[in-house]
Amino acid sequence: VRLEESGGGSVQPGGSLRLSCRGGGFVFHNADLHWGRQTPSGDLEWLATILADRTTRYGDSAKGRFTISRDNRRNTLYLQLNDLVVDDSATYFCSAGTRWDNPSFRGQGTQVTVSS
Repeated sequence: VRLEESGGGSVQPGGSLRLSCRGGGFVFHNADLHWGRQTPSGDLEWLATILADRTTRYGDSAKGRFTISRDNRRNTLYLQLNDLVVDDSATYFCSAGTRWDNPSFRGQGTQVTVSS
């Protein structure tokens, strides 16, 4: 399983970013996919899930601000981040499978920093 995130960066509060996750080594269109993040203190937080049937679910931190989507033709998962706040600063990672926090099916992450 290969998962590679991109799209992170530094933004000001209120800004937006679009994260991407390219997957390989598994049947992408059949997989449940997730976004999570690891805060500077090391805590893991689930953000969003998109099932193979495109049903979406969001954690409390993501509701109303983040949008998960997928493009099966490109084997790519996306997370649109809007209205970012300082507390959103973290390493964002994508994962595949039944568990969002399985380290065996998780990318290395992309850093998002929100500061003024």
